[in-house]
Amino acid sequence: MSSLQNKIDFVALVSVTRANSNGDPLNGNRPRTDLNGFGEISDVCIKRKIRNRMQDLGKPIFVQSEDRCSDGCGSLSERASAAMKGIKDREEYARHACETWLDVRAFGQVFAFKDAKGFSCGVRGPVSVHQASSLSPVEIESLQITKSVNGEKKEKGENRASDTMGMKHFVRFGLYEIKGSINVQLAEKTGFSEEDADTVKECLRTLFVNDASSARPDGSMEVVKLFWWRHSCKDGQYSSAKVHRSVKVALRDAGTIPTSADDYVISLEALPGLEPEVIDGI
Repeated sequence: MSSLQNKIDFVALVSVTRANSNGDPLNGNRPRTDLNGFGEISDVCIKRKIRNRMQDLGKPIFVQSEDRCSDGCGSLSERASAAMKGIKDREEYARHACETWLDVRAFGQVFAFKDAKGFSCGVRGPVSVHQASSLSPVEIESLQITKSVNGEKKEKGENRASDTMGMKHFVRFGLYEIKGSINVQLAEKTGFSEEDADTVKECLRTLFVNDASSARPDGSMEVVKLFWWRHSCKDGQYSSAKVHRSVKVALRDAGTIPTSADDYVISLEALPGLEPEVIDGI
């Protein structure tokens, strides 16, 4: 595979409709928001979804979800030990890890486990993903729910009702912006290739395929647009910040509460010599 030669920047616009885009475990699993009411999706959550899509595409992944484990390993330590058995040189360990797993050569990884007996190895990945934020403040709604049966058998004399209470939280509507970049210098170190970059692009385009749950029903989260810039050089013609800012999103009618992506006007500021590939989500 040919090593990546050109810096890449990307922006994905994602709509969330009556779904929990990323629950906060420290706040009753309510969708994440900042102090000003703008919705947030953590970079860890986004990379988890990218990894899942990589796995769906048949790529070997190191950080696998327990419910998606494909190799029978019960932990990261077990997976690393099975693949890296006998390797003690850090450079060789990092090289072999990058050759073995796509997410390692994309996002990097720290290998430091108890059974390694003091041996540790770190890999810096070329793909960086920002925490996503909504483009307008979001409204969070909560529903009280019940269950119609007992989860456990009632003990004699116990008066526990079957309709135990619970809560579900969701974003009424939000348009979120995901930003990211791929660094060529780090790609050269991990062996991240042009083909790997195309895989990341496809994962972003199809980010919510096979991601449905009760908190995120099918169709409730959608990639509206993906902007993909491939620079003409390793360091980039423009800074990533300037490229990301070139995507302009504004409400059609200022002061209104958006209910769909159609309530926004999406435009691009021209950057001479750098044109993005504009891709619709599925």
